Amino acid sequence: MAAPATGTRASARRPPARVIRYNRPTRWYHAAIYLTVTVLLITGWWLRTGHEGRPSLLADVAGAPDTDIHRRAGWVLVGIATAGVTLGARAAWTFVRETLRADRGDGRWLRRWPLAVLTGRFAPHKGRFDPGQRLANVVFVGGLGTVIVSGVALTQVSAGPTFATMVKVHRGATYVLTAMVIGHVLVAAGVLPGYRGVWRSMHLGGRARADVVRRLWPADAPTSAPHEAGASDRSGAGLPGSDGAGLEGGPVDLAQREGEGDLGQPEGQQPDAEDDGQHEHGRRRPGKGQHAGHEADHAARQDPPPPLGA
Repeated sequence: MAAPATGTRASARRPPARVIRYNRPTRWYHAAIYLTVTVLLITGWWLRTGHEGRPSLLADVAGAPDTDIHRRAGWVLVGIATAGVTLGARAAWTFVRETLRADRGDGRWLRRWPLAVLTGRFAPHKGRFDPGQRLANVVFVGGLGTVIVSGVALTQVSAGPTFATMVKVHRGATYVLTAMVIGHVLVAAGVLPGYRGVWRSMHLGGRARADVVRRLWPADAPTSAPHEAGASDRSGAGLPGSDGAGLEGGPVDLAQREGEGDLGQPEGQQPDAEDDGQHEHGRRRPGKGQHAGHEADHAARQDPPPPLGA
């Protein structure tokens, strides 16, 4: 009767299951984009608000004018985008396919979204991205693409009607991109109650709680309890183009075996070595009296020691 109680206590101590939704290349690519865009927005808005000629804090740290930092960061973004559609072509195609999909129930999800961000009760949806993410992806890609094209054009011309048009396009895309970034940060940081815990899917190893994934992305949620799911599923982690989703949790995760003994059994439930020895091969271990008899017989069979001086 004591064993079930011990198992219950071990289960209570066990950390919640976690799901790896994005693999490592995806997380690093995302980090490279938002760090570069952050530099572009800081320097761009500094110049836009009439501070050209006065170095920003970023310019003081970098030891370069804001205009140079902005231009270099722009070319870095061009390189990141190019790598994404070439080296990561498979992942890019998956992103496009999942972003442009449309399913029945998407309208219902969007109608319930304003209340769901406060309650966490999102309507179910299909696919890796919810309908809101799909719309955001379209705006983000369109905004970044417009910023890149207009920015490259501004480096090639210095005056004339084309330059004036590209300046307007570049500024307009920057306004849209800034608003999207602010909204994205509010969602990703978990400021809105319905999105609490979502930031872990892209940071610190990408291990989001299974209940968070189940609430926001039902298609990626584990379909079985952690102890039924087998070993931690890391298939696809680190492979470009794969979603890298996997389950971690329960007794199958080595990181969660603290407080457990050999063979993954909780303390207090290890096999009794004495009992195992007594029942090995169906024979009972001989008692003390039997051991003494065997030793006496063995001593009697041995040859007597040679006489002294031999």
